[in-house]
Amino acid sequence: MAYVKPEEIVENMLQAGAKKAGLPTRQLLIRGFLSGAFLGYATTLAILAATQTGWGIVGALVFPVGFVMIILLGLELATGNFALIPIAVKDQRIPFGHLLRNWTWVLFGNLIGSITYAYLYCVVATKMGSIDPATIPALQRTIVIAETKTLEYAKLGLDGTIAAFTSALLCNWMVTLGAVMAFTSTTTIGKIAAMWLPIMTFFGLGYEHAIVNMFVIPAGMWLGADITLADWWVWNGLPVIAGNLFGGMIFTGFMLYWSYSKTSH
Repeated sequence: MAYVKPEEIVENMLQAGAKKAGLPTRQLLIRGFLSGAFLGYATTLAILAATQTGWGIVGALVFPVGFVMIILLGLELATGNFALIPIAVKDQRIPFGHLLRNWTWVLFGNLIGSITYAYLYCVVATKMGSIDPATIPALQRTIVIAETKTLEYAKLGLDGTIAAFTSALLCNWMVTLGAVMAFTSTTTIGKIAAMWLPIMTFFGLGYEHAIVNMFVIPAGMWLGADITLADWWVWNGLPVIAGNLFGGMIFTGFMLYWSYSKTSH
């Protein structure tokens, strides 16, 4: 059968978490770099689609292409690992130090990949700065998104930080569910269809994803958004990473582990 039962899914999650935690640093960096770049590709495609059609939901429909490429190629995305590796630690399959090592290097790889793609995208989109981004709707939309994700939270102070954290929590509940849904089928087309659902949901609702923001905020800054590095990390980067971590680890990783793992019973 193509369908995989929940008990087997959780066992596959545990095995995947342990395997990811054991990868050498070089692989974590390379695979993390590629994941950051691929999500950058998907984000620019989604922004272009939404701008051309005037329908934000169209952007959400196409965005999962990046996530699908990441999962099918077995690459490293920190937000997905927030769900898979903690349960492997709890199940005593890996030591806690391996978790910290994976998260650190994968996040760094995701950041470098996202920023690299953002820079190359801006070079092409503005023809090395010879075109005013304000004259291109997709670029102007990128600037607005970047400023909304930082300056709008800054205006609210602590309330903005809580909102960013909560948005990130809700985001990674779906993103990690997308990673888990890939285990629900043994066929490629089944994996793609299953992953598509939660990823489309989070993007369509506009929730905060740390790796997507590692592309869109630097891109917005290069295109002329009035954002500083402090604005990025204080009002978005740090609270969003924290929310992504908590949401993925608790609401996907541990809740499924507590429900279906034989060890947890």
